Amino acid sequence: MAKGLDVGTMNIISAEKGKGDSISFAQQRNAFLEMEAGDLAQNMLDSAKILYTQKDNMINVLGEDAFKFSNVFNKPIRRPMKQGIISPDEKESIPMIKLIIERVLGKPEKEGEIVYISVPASPVDSKVNVLYHSKTVEALAKRFGYQTHLIDEGLAVVFSELGDFNFTGIGISVGAGMTNITVAYLATPVVSFSIARGGDWIDEQVSSATGVANERITAIKESDFSLSSDYEIGSVQGALALYYDALITYIIANLKRKLSEVAPPDAEFPVAIAGGSSRARGFMEMFEMRINEANLPINISKVKKNKYVLSDSKDPIYSIARGCLIAALTREDAEVVEAVDAKAEKVASA
Repeated sequence: MAKGLDVGTMNIISAEKGKGDSISFAQQRNAFLEMEAGDLAQNMLDSAKILYTQKDNMINVLGEDAFKFSNVFNKPIRRPMKQGIISPDEKESIPMIKLIIERVLGKPEKEGEIVYISVPASPVDSKVNVLYHSKTVEALAKRFGYQTHLIDEGLAVVFSELGDFNFTGIGISVGAGMTNITVAYLATPVVSFSIARGGDWIDEQVSSATGVANERITAIKESDFSLSSDYEIGSVQGALALYYDALITYIIANLKRKLSEVAPPDAEFPVAIAGGSSRARGFMEMFEMRINEANLPINISKVKKNKYVLSDSKDPIYSIARGCLIAALTREDAEVVEAVDAKAEKVASA
């Protein structure tokens, strides 16, 4: 059965087809926490079925539980990825990502099962090389026995959200480490690029401006913040609103610049926005206001919210994995048709 895999700076998420038209997701935070080993700690982790590794007298707790233990023990988490790619500063990056991918993706039901993996496009504002990251995550999934294919993160958003528009439009994934943008016409990229700013950039700027720790800012951003609210000048929430606006303005300015370099088709282009950093209340409204002010050289028909419903709540964090799954299912169907045609041709020529 085909699968989709979103390898993000903050979350690693897999998607596969469930019963009927439903989609099943598996998710883990892309993070780990180092702590001292001990019989009591190991027994607790084993009984709770928490993902961890042990080396000598140290334990690495992985995924969502790393954040929980970080708050309990007041210790900073470690991140295998930075700015959308495998972190060159973290020596444990690849082993940790491998374990998390194995947990969320699982083993294939059969050899050669198809999986599409989201990867960042080349950034326009950074010298970051995405090739090493892309080929490494592809190799990790391939080791589990999957037939792997890579897809730009922005195009995955187009596949996920713009099927009703013949896969024509602008897919934007506002992640933690990067923002990925693809302008597509009939599922074919016209422009595809990334910028080296996302939710982490917002957290870093707010932390620098207010003196509040990054982890605390992330917690406030995810639980007690809305872009449509008025906040006291100097507050963390006020700084968050300022830097969200700055990020949105920066995304649209780079989109306008890249569109000026090509001759896009004469068509209406809806905008679909996904990614964990677009979850803030009021994000869509601010984005729509700023893009309408930008006078882009294409016809923007609408700004579209994520449409997939999970547990009765819309969540743009699952869009990329869903788009990867749709791409994988499309290829799977095409391969079945090719196999049937080849068999029919062989029978006819016998």
